Amino acid sequence: MPADARPPMSHNANTLGFMSSKALRMSTLFLRTLREDPADADVDSAKLLQRAGYIRKAAPGIWTWLPLGLRVLDKIEGIIREEINGIGAQEVHFPALLPREPYEATHRWEEYGENIFRLKDRHGADYLLAPTHEEMFTLLVKDMYSSYKDLPVTLYQIQTKYRDEFRPRAGLIRGREFIMKDAYSFTVDEEGMRKAYMDERGAYERIFTRLDLKYVPVFAMSGPMGGSASEEFLAPMPIGEDTFALAPSGKAWNVEALTTPEPPVEDYSDTPAAEKVPTPDAMSIDNMVARANEDHPRSDGRQWQASDILKNVVIAVKHPEDADHDKPWRELVVVGVPGDRVVDMKRLEAQFTPAEIEEATEDDLKAHPELVRGYIGPMALGPQAAARGVEHPIRYFVDAHIAHGSAWFTGADEHEVDYYNLVYGRDFTADGTVEAVEVCHGDMSPDGSGPLSFERGVEIGQVFQLGLKYSNALGLKVLDQNGKAVPVWMGCYGIGVSRVLACVAETHHDDKGLAWPAVIAPAQVHVLATGKNAEAFDAAEKLVAELEDRGIEVLYDDRKKVSPGVKFKDAELIGVPLVAVVGRDTVNNGTIEVRDRDGSNSEAVAVDAAAQTIADRLAALLGK
Repeated sequence: MPADARPPMSHNANTLGFMSSKALRMSTLFLRTLREDPADADVDSAKLLQRAGYIRKAAPGIWTWLPLGLRVLDKIEGIIREEINGIGAQEVHFPALLPREPYEATHRWEEYGENIFRLKDRHGADYLLAPTHEEMFTLLVKDMYSSYKDLPVTLYQIQTKYRDEFRPRAGLIRGREFIMKDAYSFTVDEEGMRKAYMDERGAYERIFTRLDLKYVPVFAMSGPMGGSASEEFLAPMPIGEDTFALAPSGKAWNVEALTTPEPPVEDYSDTPAAEKVPTPDAMSIDNMVARANEDHPRSDGRQWQASDILKNVVIAVKHPEDADHDKPWRELVVVGVPGDRVVDMKRLEAQFTPAEIEEATEDDLKAHPELVRGYIGPMALGPQAAARGVEHPIRYFVDAHIAHGSAWFTGADEHEVDYYNLVYGRDFTADGTVEAVEVCHGDMSPDGSGPLSFERGVEIGQVFQLGLKYSNALGLKVLDQNGKAVPVWMGCYGIGVSRVLACVAETHHDDKGLAWPAVIAPAQVHVLATGKNAEAFDAAEKLVAELEDRGIEVLYDDRKKVSPGVKFKDAELIGVPLVAVVGRDTVNNGTIEVRDRDGSNSEAVAVDAAAQTIADRLAALLGK
């Protein structure tokens, strides 16, 4: 049965885990370990999960779950259910195949672009494979609830999602099919939404702590999800695709959500009037600096630098269909940035959400003769153009590092001509301010606590205060205490379940294999019967039976024609936290070796005491 079709797990399980205590026998277990890394595996978790027989690749970004992998996945889902049920949420289960119409109503049929799988049924009707389920949750509550007396309610599911990733990578971390827990809160007012948000956020912290997965909550952009406040939970690790910034205060931000402290106003009272100056062969920043230092040395003796140049970048904004446009539309804008900074397209795109952006093409420039390649400046754009009576001028924005009153060396909108001493706020203004450039080490934190430092991480969860976006779009209203129809306030909360499993594997391994935390390991103890002596196998069978009676999950290597060396290597690779070796010492000395998976904390225990020793050590690992 596929993961997304499994019924919710029973919580009438033993106190030491979620699984049945019946031992897994490696002689019959559907398992083949690999000695070599798969050729296309690009991160440790992808290598080890395949080598240890947890998953199998079906296609790029699509994975088959094998018995050991499903056991770990089920335990992670069990912990998630415990914590989410604990805050009063109720579980539902939506289909993965969804109709087009709800996503059209929220404009996400267009906004998602090529990231969603679209298909038609035999009648030509449009469907999609769900990338997420906001619309369906909203419509479900709309269908069943109509009064403030019905609220608050929080619903969640653990379901398979689909996104057409351009480049699936890192095994389970970025796939086309993945398992996600998503929850949605519905409240009659904003205060209720914020309470639900904090409840869910607290549950997330408990979940990741129980999974022994280090996390950092970071302020984030809502992106296509919409809404106001949002935080991502990132697992710090070098393979992460997300860069986050840390302030000395301990606060953290996703780079896309980072805001630049407003620069102090500069006094331009002594700045000369702006002057147009011929600057031949100065289409690049380097050539502009060289030309300025050669032809126009500064009066203060300082060399001209790239930071003195206002670089104007032409961007194409691809807007989705909206209230004023019955189809997606394209707009050119120009963004002014300091010449020593590099434009960060992801940060800039976040400013124009839900639109996408790309650099302008040659055809774009040809269609706008006011844009003189290599010499583009603000005077032909935005408010300056509008003041001259230009109809529908290209909008002009400046990066947040551009201070009011600052003077610039920049394009004059004429071939081989630039401006000197063009002052922002005196000579030109902008249609708005955007976060457009890469954040650098040493930049000040938004909270003013000091310079930023940076780490990489993998997103494992995100929480959103959606507000009224989806309830307004889909007509979700209830009658309030006065009998007035009011829109419902929503929150949205997601955890990448399969991604979390991969992140735990990524952070819990060594050069020999996986090393699962006891709470989610596929078994709690790995019993190895070694050698050829039947007495050792009899003792192992007795130990396994005793452990089963205690409700302890056992992976039992009962293979009789496999060498001890292979069994030891498999145990190290599979990563069960405790190992019990029943072999030569059992026959000769009446002892069983109990050790941690990495070989540490080894002790020889009398056969009759082994089960109790294992139970005690397991209880300590589980914090019992």
